[in-house]
Amino acid sequence: MLRNYFKIARRNLVRNKVYSAINIGGLAVGMAVAMLIGLWVYDELSFDTYHQNYRRLAQVMDTQTFNGEATTSEAVAIPLADKLRTDYGSAFKRMALVFPSFPRILAVGDKQVTQPGVWVQPDLPEMLSFMMLKGQRNALNDPSSALLAQSLAKALFGDTDPMGKTIKLDNRTYLNVGGVFQDLPRNTTFHDTKLFLPWAKAVNDLAWVKEAQNQWSTQHWRLFVELNESVDLGKLNAQIKDIAKPHRPENKPEIYLHPMADWHLHSEFRNGQVVGGRIEFVWLFGIIGGFVLLLACINFMNLSTARSEKRAKEVGIRKAVGSRRGQLIAQFFGESLLVATLAFLLALLIVQAGLPFFNELTDKTIAVPWGSPFFWLTALGFTLFTGLIAGSYPALYLSGFAPVKVLKGILTTNRLAVTPRKVLVVIQFTVSITLIIGTILVFRQIQHTKNRSVGYTREGLIIVQKNTPELFNTPYHALRNDLLRTGAVANMFCSSAPSTETPVGNQNFDWKGKESGSVALLQTVGVTHDYGKTMGWTMVEGRDFSRSFPADSGSLILNETAAKRTGLAVGETIRWGGQPHRITGVVKDMVMESPYQPVQPCLFVLDYSWDNFITVRLKPGLPLRDALAQIEPVFKKYNPGSPFNYKFVDQEYARKFIDEERIGKLASVFAVLAIFISCLGLFGLASFTAEQRTKEIGIRKVLGASVFNLWQLLSKDFVILVVVAFFVATPLAYHFLSNWLQKYAYRTEISWWIFAVAGAGALGITLLTVSYQAIKAALMNPVKSLRAE
Repeated sequence: MLRNYFKIARRNLVRNKVYSAINIGGLAVGMAVAMLIGLWVYDELSFDTYHQNYRRLAQVMDTQTFNGEATTSEAVAIPLADKLRTDYGSAFKRMALVFPSFPRILAVGDKQVTQPGVWVQPDLPEMLSFMMLKGQRNALNDPSSALLAQSLAKALFGDTDPMGKTIKLDNRTYLNVGGVFQDLPRNTTFHDTKLFLPWAKAVNDLAWVKEAQNQWSTQHWRLFVELNESVDLGKLNAQIKDIAKPHRPENKPEIYLHPMADWHLHSEFRNGQVVGGRIEFVWLFGIIGGFVLLLACINFMNLSTARSEKRAKEVGIRKAVGSRRGQLIAQFFGESLLVATLAFLLALLIVQAGLPFFNELTDKTIAVPWGSPFFWLTALGFTLFTGLIAGSYPALYLSGFAPVKVLKGILTTNRLAVTPRKVLVVIQFTVSITLIIGTILVFRQIQHTKNRSVGYTREGLIIVQKNTPELFNTPYHALRNDLLRTGAVANMFCSSAPSTETPVGNQNFDWKGKESGSVALLQTVGVTHDYGKTMGWTMVEGRDFSRSFPADSGSLILNETAAKRTGLAVGETIRWGGQPHRITGVVKDMVMESPYQPVQPCLFVLDYSWDNFITVRLKPGLPLRDALAQIEPVFKKYNPGSPFNYKFVDQEYARKFIDEERIGKLASVFAVLAIFISCLGLFGLASFTAEQRTKEIGIRKVLGASVFNLWQLLSKDFVILVVVAFFVATPLAYHFLSNWLQKYAYRTEISWWIFAVAGAGALGITLLTVSYQAIKAALMNPVKSLRAE
């Protein structure tokens, strides 16, 4: 019986090659999209699961209240770790403080590598379950040892055994290689960190780290914990919530343990509560993948039911000779499963061929897990599910034919039979039009934000971080004069923070008129005299820092947001840490953080000792390569033995749009595929409709109908369906996209033309798809179509 079913299914596929190709091809594309999204979703959901204890690992978060708003940060004070150990030691198996990653210059002989590295307490490698290739995880107990990732060890030592070898760090510190671990997978939080340095060394060598050991007000550190197996995270969070309040009562801190399982997908906080994160994208693309697969299944349903008259006599004869309805349903399900299986095999080829492009688009390293039994079991279930969904309606519909009517030749396609097909086509184009509208709006939001004034000129600025003693000890004026003498530099300055990163926030401010008991968090940037001229900022009130006014040392310039927040004007004073600082000017707000969010209040203080970064403005009109070649010897002069590392400000700013641009590109790819699948089904339906109405078209031509009249006749029904889909998609898209835009404080408007363009595009594509078959039928010689009459 099963062999007979398979033989009939195979014959039907071979006999109807065009429709078989449309069914298999459409399903294959839909299944390929669903598989790619499924692999991406799995990669996202399995983030950090590489670590054996990831369900018991957590990061300590600190929620503070400033200006009446709760702000959650991963930066904590060092004494918090000791306090947790003392008061709740039984809850924690391990604990490790981490100093955030910065680019480090590593040297072995003449070979130099710049690599981000972190200072960590010894328990972290054990907590993260490093796969050690050489040495032990506890190597950081030795303050003279470092742990290197395999790729970094190879870059420094080649094929030589690195164990015990010495590396020079930032031209000032010598460390021994205490161990080499396997590089962490791409879908782990610490993937980019290849160098782990001993915490004890930082405490001994860096005075400000040593001073911070007992300072609750200094919060620059990250704290990670591993819980004991019997500990309930929710109960522990309730117990430790107020542990820091006695030490910082002014900003009402609340401590929270954020589990590793939520770091990647649930990382967005609002008013001290987790409100989402990348999980929204997982849901979004998961739903899109499901809908694209549904579109392909709809094609199969529509084409199968549209060709019902072709199978009607077969069903009638089978029922007349004794076939039960259940047997016919099984046969039709068997046919759909065969189509789904062939589509799945084709989808595998599409996925394998498309993975390089997909990985580049998503910034992933996803691969098809050919050797995983779980993958093949999932694939089997996926194929069965697709086959059953695609074949359900055709099987139930075709098996329901009455044999008497079929065999008498009085079976007609009534309105009730056609209506479901129309509904399915409307669903297809509703999804497609919604995706088109969403894609347009995503790119419009990105462009709207890119066009936002940033308050300074990005082009021609490069940033050099001071990460060696030589650079820190370089006299500012000597470096500036030498750079200006090259003829390639227009100006330069030093600052405590680059212009594309969030400056340090401080809270110990006071001023006349400040509300009693309130805590104000103001960002602060230490700058030199030439900051404003080099950046190209715009003075709104007062004046820039000037060497003509020696009293400017320690004075402040406020951005517009800070001026509004404090209510102060030029000439007035802010007390910072008890010391008075006079305001010399107010500048237009500069975008230094997320371009999608409001600018935060920021103070620029004239302080030459706060000089972690050098920013250089290259002369316009000079070829970039020539300019860099001229200034490199100057940096080599003051920083011998170290590479000339720099970043372009405009490129760093462009990185802020990467996530949104990636969403836009993915959405556009899925929208194109959705339209392709919808049009594939439409092409099949149009072809069948033209075939079904061949005699009608012949009669109309004999009676004088023009090609244009016939084209209208055949296209009208499909155009109506697309118009209905447009009116269904418009309110749906508006609702979902309005909610999406709410996450951006600086956002574009949803203009009417976006919907008009999407609707017109869908209508145009529909007409192009249908017109081929319509015009082909209209041009046919009526003699051929009416010959049998």
